[in-house]
Amino acid sequence: MAECKLIIGGHAFLTDPAISEVLAYHGYEFIWIDAEHGPFSSADILQHIVALDAAGAASFVRIAWNDAVLAKPILEMGPDGIIAPMVNTAQEARDFVRSCTYPPNGIRGYGPRRACHYGAIPSAQYIESSAEQILKIIQIEHIQAVNNLEAICDVEGIDLLIVGPKDLSGSLGILGETRDPLIMQAYDRIANVCLKKKMPFGVSLAPNEEASIKEWINRGISVLSCGDDISFLSMGASDTISHIKSLM
Repeated sequence: MAECKLIIGGHAFLTDPAISEVLAYHGYEFIWIDAEHGPFSSADILQHIVALDAAGAASFVRIAWNDAVLAKPILEMGPDGIIAPMVNTAQEARDFVRSCTYPPNGIRGYGPRRACHYGAIPSAQYIESSAEQILKIIQIEHIQAVNNLEAICDVEGIDLLIVGPKDLSGSLGILGETRDPLIMQAYDRIANVCLKKKMPFGVSLAPNEEASIKEWINRGISVLSCGDDISFLSMGASDTISHIKSLM
């Protein structure tokens, strides 16, 4: 992001860590492990993080809610990024940063495990560097967040904003209509504010949304999270069955 290069990532919704490993080997630069909607245990999340580390891609974990209790055990696993969904105000963004930060500037409890390489990184060194070792990412997925965006961008410690089109459309009363003129205005406002504030931003999209992908790239995103295990399985299965039937 610092080099202004577009970073391309995807999503893991299924629990087998081989999924993240496969996606990383095929070129994804990060995988978003979705602990908000996916059926992940803590052990599942840890195995995805380890697999991604081995395969050379970054691991981002989306927690179920912006809650310090949910963030704490994920932080101890040592992912490269942590994502808080549905952050709508500057205070909620500050609360998230505090959840990820040790005292005196935050409320994170001390107890790193994998994050400090199981003690191989000395405690004092880990504490000093911990704030810089993990990307703190928030999702903009409600019109309230769009209206509060300038103040949210000013919150120190937030590294990246990611737009969630589906929930944003729902907050506008047009759930699923992610290309309606009303939501397109919200997209443009997000891009304009983030560029003005020099805040890196990105979007989460399905792999078959070609027009939307191009539009978001043109808006100046730093991160594109596009494609997931379930979509790839569904698309591959459908295409294979259709091809076989065409030969019958």
